[in-house]
Amino acid sequence: MDIEAFFENMPFADLLDIEITTVDNGYAEGHIQMREELSWNEDQIMAHGGVTFTLADTVGGAALVSLVDQPVPTIDMRIDYLEAGTGDLRAEADVVRHGGDVGVVSVEVYAEDGTQVADARGVYKTG
Repeated sequence: MDIEAFFENMPFADLLDIEITTVDNGYAEGHIQMREELSWNEDQIMAHGGVTFTLADTVGGAALVSLVDQPVPTIDMRIDYLEAGTGDLRAEADVVRHGGDVGVVSVEVYAEDGTQVADARGVYKTG
C-alpha cells in the first residue's frame, strides 16, 4: 500500500492540507500549514482544537498503517491540549501496541517554535 498516496487522497486531510512527511515501521510524522480559516482566533492565527485533533488522528493512523498495510478506522482518540497551537503544526506518532484487532498509537503535536501543544492517544481497528 502506498501510504503517502493514501493519505494525500483522503478528502478531509486534503481539505486541511495535512501532509504526511515520514512513515516507517510504526512511526510517522506529518504537518499542517496554518492559515486564517483554520484559526479559532480572529486576531492571531491559532489552530482550532479540531485542526490539532485531526492532525494527530491522521498522523497516528499513518504510523499504524505502516505496520498493517491497510486502512485503520479510528475507534477512540483522546487528546490533551497543552498550549495554543501557533504557526505551522507538526505531529510525531509511535505505535505503542500492534494487535490483531486493535492498535494503539501515541502522538505528540508541536507548534512551529517547538513547543508541544498536544499529547494524544489513538486506538484504531486493525482487523
